[in-house]
Amino acid sequence: MKKLLALIFASFILLTISVNSFANEHKATVADCIAMSKKAAEAILKDKDAALAEISKKDGKFVWKDSYVFVMDLTGKMLAHPMNPGLMKMKSLLSTPDKNVDEPKMLFVDLVVTAGTKGEGWVEYMWPKPGETEPSIKETYVYRIPGTSLFTAAGIYR
Repeated sequence: MKKLLALIFASFILLTISVNSFANEHKATVADCIAMSKKAAEAILKDKDAALAEISKKDGKFVWKDSYVFVMDLTGKMLAHPMNPGLMKMKSLLSTPDKNVDEPKMLFVDLVVTAGTKGEGWVEYMWPKPGETEPSIKETYVYRIPGTSLFTAAGIYR
């Protein structure tokens, strides 16, 4: 009986480790977000229109694991967003709060300020994961494209 219980316990532990490893393989990392934001910035510098079109594709090369790159300018205009193209129709997102029902914050202001003053950095806010409606904590890396008023961004969900 003890051997059976030990075997069941060991199997449970191995299954838990396997599930966690699988889940982590499908989550973007901090390094991924930085690299993809900079890769998107390079593409924009080479051919802005083609890059914005690619970044806007839900199945494009700037969508990976559970993350994606988006592009804005310093006026708060969304120029490319693969998961929510409706954001690109708005003239400015600066007055749009995040999805935190208790304490909404002006996330797009924070993104623009970070890009405009620091050139790069991290901003935390509440935003739904792709395909979900409930908000999660999202930390987004912002990277100002050198010599432009544009920035790329990509984030990880907590």
